Amino acid sequence: MNRLDLSNMSITPSSTLTIALSLALAFVIGVFIFFVYRANYKGVMFSNSFGLTLVLMTLITTPVVMCIRDSIQLSMGMVGALSIVRFRTAVKDPLDTAYMFWALTMGIMLGAGQFFLAAVATVGIAALIFVLSRITAKGPNCFLLVIRCEPGSDQQALAAIKGVKNQKLKSKSVNRSRVEMTIEIRTDKPDGVVSRVLSVDGVEDATLVSYQSETV
Repeated sequence: MNRLDLSNMSITPSSTLTIALSLALAFVIGVFIFFVYRANYKGVMFSNSFGLTLVLMTLITTPVVMCIRDSIQLSMGMVGALSIVRFRTAVKDPLDTAYMFWALTMGIMLGAGQFFLAAVATVGIAALIFVLSRITAKGPNCFLLVIRCEPGSDQQALAAIKGVKNQKLKSKSVNRSRVEMTIEIRTDKPDGVVSRVLSVDGVEDATLVSYQSETV
């Protein structure tokens, strides 16, 4: 039987310094990713727990890669162990997945000792995120306009928002006493749209709800 050779697994002062430096950089980069995520978050409810997860993912991945980078046996064993892990938490925003992969990738680079590459990649990705966030933020805001009106007034209500270029009828419910329509609109002047709709005879009320479309 082959015996496990522990002679190459001793911890020297230089290796201790490398471990400490790798973990310290992992913490700093993980916190940096967290602040980038918080600064560019566009959702309604910010999750501090997800931000903490990004920091922990960077910290946890770093020592794992440090353990397996010089051992094929440990690498295969780690792959087998990770293959039985199942993550049950659903990711609400597809962009959150990119942040998770960002944190994991930085942990892998730091664990492999690629400190300069990790620093360059962190700064470069952060700059790209800020640029793309500012570009996409220039578009008109997306809203859901809910109109309740009397039967026969629905066409006049729709005609009142003809000036809005980006609009789409999402649903329409009709009964004998009321018509209810939900319309997706994109505009920078939502108050003017509501005022025009309310000025139509037969319109009972108009409700405007901030809406984050999946295509934005």
